[in-house]
Amino acid sequence: MTSTFNIINVRVTFRNLPLHNLIKFSFKDLAVASESFKKIPGISECVIVQTQSRVEIFTVNELESDSPDLRTQEGKNLIIKKIQDVWKSLSELDQYDIDHFDQILEVYVNNDVYLHLLRLACGLESVVVGHDAILEEITNAINGAKQAKTSGVMLNKLFDTAIMTATRIRNVTQINKYAVSWGEISVKIAEQNAGLDSKKQILLMGTGEIAAMVAKTLNKKGYPFEVCSQTIERATGFSKLLGGKPRAFKETLKDFTKFDIIFVAGTADYFALTYDNLRMSMENKTKGTMILDISDPRIVHDSVSGFLGTKLMFRDQITEMEERNIKAKEETIAAVETIITKEISVMAATMRLISSGPQISDVFASVDAIRQRELDKALVSLGETDHKKIQIITDLTKSIVESILPKPLVK
Repeated sequence: MTSTFNIINVRVTFRNLPLHNLIKFSFKDLAVASESFKKIPGISECVIVQTQSRVEIFTVNELESDSPDLRTQEGKNLIIKKIQDVWKSLSELDQYDIDHFDQILEVYVNNDVYLHLLRLACGLESVVVGHDAILEEITNAINGAKQAKTSGVMLNKLFDTAIMTATRIRNVTQINKYAVSWGEISVKIAEQNAGLDSKKQILLMGTGEIAAMVAKTLNKKGYPFEVCSQTIERATGFSKLLGGKPRAFKETLKDFTKFDIIFVAGTADYFALTYDNLRMSMENKTKGTMILDISDPRIVHDSVSGFLGTKLMFRDQITEMEERNIKAKEETIAAVETIITKEISVMAATMRLISSGPQISDVFASVDAIRQRELDKALVSLGETDHKKIQIITDLTKSIVESILPKPLVK
């Protein structure tokens, strides 16, 4: 069976770009962006999934008989170059990002796209594995595309199938039960051991994935905080995306004593906080301080606990407390992976069926004729005459047929 299209996924995520830079790749108006990508010659459908940790574009490119295969470098460059140009025009990228666009973007085609979307919907690609939010965001993305008419038969079917399959996998495995982030665990420990509340002075050090988890939890609980990084630009980019008042690292060291609770979630390969660089501000401190270093590797030196009234905790101590949950989570992830491996072949077959062109028209017409015949019999048996009720039943039968076998493309 020869495919008549390619489905492409072009994305930038927290896995290949720091979160404080990700906001520059986002689109202010998703409807306008989707329509702009759809206008690219050869692209017939577009859906954008945009969250705090990813910007992903899904497109359908219908192939002519003499069109190059998008899996080849020649074909890929043709379509990706156009997507890049539109992306640049709709975002606030600086020159460095523009110059390195080819290295930053991830590009996938067909089966790899199906696998990624299903993993994404199941929560395996999220910052917090298993989190329910991503499934809702994917649902909102396809619903918005349907309303804006930038998606069509193929992406509608792909997303609807992925959402339906992921929902079933989630229900079977209960993976969301283990969707507890380092941020939630750390904030909970601070509440229990340091009386964390909205009146406390809170500092978040770092702008990476772990810092994002802490920021989200603090925001959710309504705890105001300040965020610092090695540069004020990083802290500012992070705060635009995830909240917090930005400040530079060097300035933070000078008035370190003002903070009651410090969450350290950096990515340095050296000790960023030591007894020596905190001595000037900490030796005269009169109130207690709790420091939770959840960095990996740790970046707070043990000597910092020598300051009067300072309680220091590290990631490995928290891991010991959560060891049972971590093991159960790993087992559940493995179970989800196993189910996905079986389901992906069904998704791929479904998409190939859509691409078969005229053959599916005959199948659809036959099934729809059966639907209409059985509907007529049922209405006669029920003796139903209310036009509104008849329309509801009719729409229901159409919906069932289309969810199993989508309408064929009309060329």
